[in-house]
Amino acid sequence: MESHDEIQEGDKVEILLKVQTPLGYSVLINETYDGLLYNNEVFSDVEEGMRLTAYVKKIREDNKIDVSLRPQGFRNVIDADTQFVFDKLEEKGFLMLTDKSSPESIKFRLQMSKKAFKRAVGNLYKQKKIEILEDRITIVK
Repeated sequence: MESHDEIQEGDKVEILLKVQTPLGYSVLINETYDGLLYNNEVFSDVEEGMRLTAYVKKIREDNKIDVSLRPQGFRNVIDADTQFVFDKLEEKGFLMLTDKSSPESIKFRLQMSKKAFKRAVGNLYKQKKIEILEDRITIVK
């Protein structure tokens, strides 16, 4: 069994996408370790052979490593998602999405999960930065 002393959960790593499996992509982490990027962690077009920045999500007992394309830790994710949604709003002035939008339309428009979207919108709403209307979200002027 190889040990993973050099990397820890939460670390930023470079991955090479190797083969897509039913679970996700098998990846090579930092040119050294084998890992897995689950399909439910992928919100943009990726393909075998791509090199990406990822984050160590979990080092399992069988020494397999799960990675995510998003920073780990609740705060990091919330802040990054909130900023991303706010930037999109500033760019367009509004988003034709609400908490009632389908997961598919959220993924299509923002490349993020509905759960992440709702968290980011909730955060912006609490900060009084946005207004949630019947069919869209706008920035509070």
